[in-house]
Amino acid sequence: MSKTVHLRPPLTDGDVVQLEIGDKVLVTGVIYTARDAAHKRLMDLLAAGKELPVDFKGQILYYVGPSPAKPGRVIGAAGPTTSYRMDSYTHTMLQLGLKAMIGKGKRAPEVIAAMQQYKAVYLGATGGAGALISQCIKKAEVVAFPELGPEAIHRLEVENLPAIVINDCQGGDLYELGVKEYRRSAETRDNAAECR
Repeated sequence: MSKTVHLRPPLTDGDVVQLEIGDKVLVTGVIYTARDAAHKRLMDLLAAGKELPVDFKGQILYYVGPSPAKPGRVIGAAGPTTSYRMDSYTHTMLQLGLKAMIGKGKRAPEVIAAMQQYKAVYLGATGGAGALISQCIKKAEVVAFPELGPEAIHRLEVENLPAIVINDCQGGDLYELGVKEYRRSAETRDNAAECR
């Protein structure tokens, strides 16, 4: 049975291990944003032996490129971007201590395996709900790569930002479970139709 869990980063292994696929999560506190362009910059810094602009240990990374804020607003629409574009960078980010990622769409099998190895989770946010999600963001500031515009790394202060556990650190996959349950349901309907 799924449960609702309140998370406040930085996260520990204990925070992550309690999460199971299907759990509803409400995040409060500081999280960071990064999309593929920012990830590439981070990898370049690591390759050059330079210090990263953010300590990702225990942190949550939101795959988002927010739109500009309208007057009187902290941030514009802040809906999730497709996560597989970050898959090639994720193993390294998990090695750095990243504990959770928020995005949309499936992750590669090697990413799911790395989440098991490093005790991390992948959370899904609702695509197309960027304006709604932005209401959970109370403060936003660029902390790295401002030249990337919306793809810069932002530090966000959030309150009850909603997400759902898609991949837990036990290797569970909510998308795969959903497909299996749909097939089982379809078979049951087909069998019932044959009995009539």
